[in-house]
Amino acid sequence: MTSVITGDIIGSRQQKSKDWVEGLKKILAPFGETPSQWEIYRGDEFQIEIKNPEEALLAAILIKAHLKAIKLDARMSIGFGDKTHNAEKISESNGSAFINSGELFETLKKQKLTLALRTGNLDFDEKLNLIIRLALTFMDSWLVQSAEFVAVAIENPKLSQEEIGQKLGINQAAVSRRQKRAQFDLVTNLDRYFRKQIKQIAP
Repeated sequence: MTSVITGDIIGSRQQKSKDWVEGLKKILAPFGETPSQWEIYRGDEFQIEIKNPEEALLAAILIKAHLKAIKLDARMSIGFGDKTHNAEKISESNGSAFINSGELFETLKKQKLTLALRTGNLDFDEKLNLIIRLALTFMDSWLVQSAEFVAVAIENPKLSQEEIGQKLGINQAAVSRRQKRAQFDLVTNLDRYFRKQIKQIAP
């Protein structure tokens, strides 16, 4: 089982692309090689393969946090399944993970959602998407400072509040405030719950 995130930048046409394309490339670079593991295409769309499905939700939340930190956001669908064709470019690869991600992505705009997932297991998808939708009530409104905190905290899970503060150039009390404002404890609980659930359906 693998997972594929398909996304596009919301409101990209209102901004000069040079302002955010480089930022997006920097955000996606740690996910592996381009274009085999991630790719930006059609100007503002991107696709990433996250080989360990358990990492997929946190990866999408991390991308969201990085984008929010530069005053952008993305619509993203996460598809789970297999990979039957391994092309040089991820956008040309195929399998049920790609189909689930692509088909779901086409519906996000209509549903006015910025994040959803599809495994093909209807009960699982309904339950997890409801929880994600509830989490989006605060993740969609992260301001720059909250988003910066979330990105650093996800990328450095072992750091104390004090050490995160050093990275952000703020004191520990300010870190604590940002953590609360971002509802980060709920984010980590959501991630933990998702990992436990996906393990049960991953073959």
